[in-house]
Formats: sequence, C-alpha cells, structure tokens
Amino acid sequence: QVQLVESGGGLVQPVGSLRLSCAASGIIFSNYAMGWNRQAPGKQRELVALVTSGGNTNYANSVKGRFTISRDNAKNTVYLQMNSLKPEDTAVYYCNPWGTRTWGQGTQVTVSS
Repeated sequence: QVQLVESGGGLVQPVGSLRLSCAASGIIFSNYAMGWNRQAPGKQRELVALVTSGGNTNYANSVKGRFTISRDNAKNTVYLQMNSLKPEDTAVYYCNPWGTRTWGQGTQVTVSS
C-alpha cells in the first residue's frame, strides 16, 4: 500500500521560508517523478513543482525562482524549499507520484503577517 506523509508546513510571515518534506513508502520511489501540488480555499489543486526520476525539475511560473524541489532516493523523500513566501502561497501542499492518484493528507502552509 502506497503511503505519503507530508510535513513541514506552518504559519510564516511574508518573505519567510519553509521546507516541506514528503516521505513515501510502498512504491519504488526512484522510478517515479514526484510532484508538489497545492490547493488554496475555493481553488483547484495545482502542480507547483516536479522532479523527474533523473533529477530534472520544472516549476509553475508563480513559484519559479522562489521554490526548489529536490529528492533523496535513499530516504524515499521529496522536499520543497520555499523562499520569499507570499500570502498567495497559502494553501494545503500535497506530494504525489506523477501519473498516480495517490495523495497524502497534505500539510498546511499559511503566509500571513
């Protein structure tokens, strides 16, 4: 059974930073591209960053230059370093093995002064 556990969210002031983690089990982690997605209240879930099995990365325009996705295949974990946070980054953040419908419980990120 695939399990994804996100952590690292919280309340942060604008221009602050957070680092999210997602630990995966039940899959051959290194075989999958991994994505970080977010869903704000009243909005659809959106992909914000993706890292391929080979380590290539892609970002949504809204986070490019501020967020960095990375992975540690030895730990079956994907990370999202978020810098220069803005109030519009407030959302529940989820990781996801690309191409699957497997989701964790998410971690809340709130950017507010």
